[in-house]
Amino acid sequence: MRSTELNARSVLDRAFAILGAFTADDRELGISELARRTGMAKSTVHRLVTELETHGMVERRGTAVVLGLHLFELGELVPRKRRLRDAALPYMADLRGATRQTVHLAVLDGTEVVYVEILRHKDAPALPSRVGGRLPAHATGVGKAILAFSPAEVVDSVMRAGLPRLAERTKVVPRILQRELTTIRSTGIAYDYEESGAGLVCAASPVTGPDGQVVAGLSVSGWTGRLNVRRMAPAVQTAALALSRDLGAPQRS
Repeated sequence: MRSTELNARSVLDRAFAILGAFTADDRELGISELARRTGMAKSTVHRLVTELETHGMVERRGTAVVLGLHLFELGELVPRKRRLRDAALPYMADLRGATRQTVHLAVLDGTEVVYVEILRHKDAPALPSRVGGRLPAHATGVGKAILAFSPAEVVDSVMRAGLPRLAERTKVVPRILQRELTTIRSTGIAYDYEESGAGLVCAASPVTGPDGQVVAGLSVSGWTGRLNVRRMAPAVQTAALALSRDLGAPQRS
């Protein structure tokens, strides 16, 4: 029985390794490339891909493999994402209209933020972010807004994991990041000045839930020289507070 359980877990691990091999830049992969990325034999990858295809988790496009529609359907059912996204959309739309920039909504997952919704204004320049995309929390405005209001053990885990450098201005020294998080706690606003990428800036604020705990970060982002984040910050904070109230957050005194 125990052997069967271990084998089942091994199959799941392998299947998830295949699904995790895809990236935003590599949405179509062949069997050989999947084998290389996962470290599995091509025969094993071929067998697992066939099984995943049966369940709609992947699809075939000639000799290439792509993620399947059923994954998208399951993703839309994730309760935290669904409720948060539905509540946030009206405020995000208002913020996009007021700023004419790109609005992001993200949640913390481990040491990274995951973007659960992005609204882009037609006049705003294209940004590299995408729904479902991940970035290290310490290098983003939304991430720092979330961390500043997270329990100490959450911040400690981020620090212990290391602070990878995404751009020249990414803060990679723990004491400097801690000092900034203290400032964010007092102002309710976090900034990203080309820390997540060269030329990218944003202003962000935390979103809290019924228990007063931070549940997400909301931001307005754009290109340096085209977005005055200091001027946009009050609008971002107002939208985040309104969304928090809608989610049942206790009123701040």
